[in-house]
Amino acid sequence: MKPLKQYIITSLLLTPMLVTAQQANVNLDWAPQKNTEQLVPYGGNVISPEVRDDHTVTFRIKAPDAQKVELTGGPILLALKSKANIPFTKDSEGLWTLTVAPVTPNIYVYRFLVDGVAVADPNNTLTGASNQPGYSNLVVHGSGPAYYDARNVPHGSIARHIYHSGVLNGEREMFVYTPPGYDPKKKYPVLYLLGGSGELASGWTLDGRANFIADNLLAEGKIVPMIIAMPNNQVIHRSDPKHLDKTYKLFEEELRKQIVPFVDAHYSTIKDRKGRAISGLSMGGRHAEAVGFNAIDLFSSFGILSAGDLEPEKLNPAFFNDPKIKDKIDYLLVGLGSGELDFVGKRSAATHAALEKAGIKHDYFIGGEGAHDWGTWRLLLHDKLLPGLFR
Repeated sequence: MKPLKQYIITSLLLTPMLVTAQQANVNLDWAPQKNTEQLVPYGGNVISPEVRDDHTVTFRIKAPDAQKVELTGGPILLALKSKANIPFTKDSEGLWTLTVAPVTPNIYVYRFLVDGVAVADPNNTLTGASNQPGYSNLVVHGSGPAYYDARNVPHGSIARHIYHSGVLNGEREMFVYTPPGYDPKKKYPVLYLLGGSGELASGWTLDGRANFIADNLLAEGKIVPMIIAMPNNQVIHRSDPKHLDKTYKLFEEELRKQIVPFVDAHYSTIKDRKGRAISGLSMGGRHAEAVGFNAIDLFSSFGILSAGDLEPEKLNPAFFNDPKIKDKIDYLLVGLGSGELDFVGKRSAATHAALEKAGIKHDYFIGGEGAHDWGTWRLLLHDKLLPGLFR
């Protein structure tokens, strides 16, 4: 019996080690691409990307007939401080490899450029889903779960709603986050959170991690419990030549007649402007300004992320000419990443200047290491927008 007892003890001692050696998509792992067990992804043929604890990352692709492979994508190239695509090297077996370091912990969008064709990493299981060609996500982990990771805290719920829009004559989708412990007998404020060009209604949860960010901030006591409604703010094909001329009026009508009434009817909300905020990234930030400022009867708080307008007073004359507007704003954020000053910086600065001229109190923030990407928008949501709302 002695050998049997020894075997049982050894198995029990090894069990914790086996449990911690998880692969991506087993748990909601904060280090999903560490590849502790060195297992090739299901359906893949090599490990890519492989992220090490020293923030070194190795990309691989098996392409024996390719003549040239490069790493591309604004977020990852910015993180690597490279203005040009970065070439891979090929071995005698047709395996292309690239190792880069160091990469600051965050989540980065990237693609491979194979003989001039941009493709998602065929071995990466973390593939973006959006209204644009496929891309891959690189998760560079730190020493523990980040502010946007699923932590061991109470979690809220996300519901996907399909509704018919009489405004747009079709079926639409909207995702709604309710905080942990949501009680229909209580009344909650609502943040309407919008995506950018090429985004879907699911973007703020899949790439933005808005639900985990809210969960973690609530657990830390840094925000008030709120509902976050994430509708589809794409109302005109983004490549339509008259997109700007058509979209503002349509989206305002969709907000007034469909989105806000739907949320108020299905959730226990504070049904007045003091209990509503509207914010968005990029195109969604433009909507928060152009449409939101025009709906001061619906909203009292605003977030303009990586967006703005060169002539804000002309865009929203009623807003800037309202002598009582200063008393109607509870919170207003104009924020962008430090790496996008040349992209939307002038628009954000012009909006900031117009708000200052009008004496409208607001938060103007430029920070983080990202540019026009989710690294910036997650940071703005966590550090500024959510903590600033409904206080």
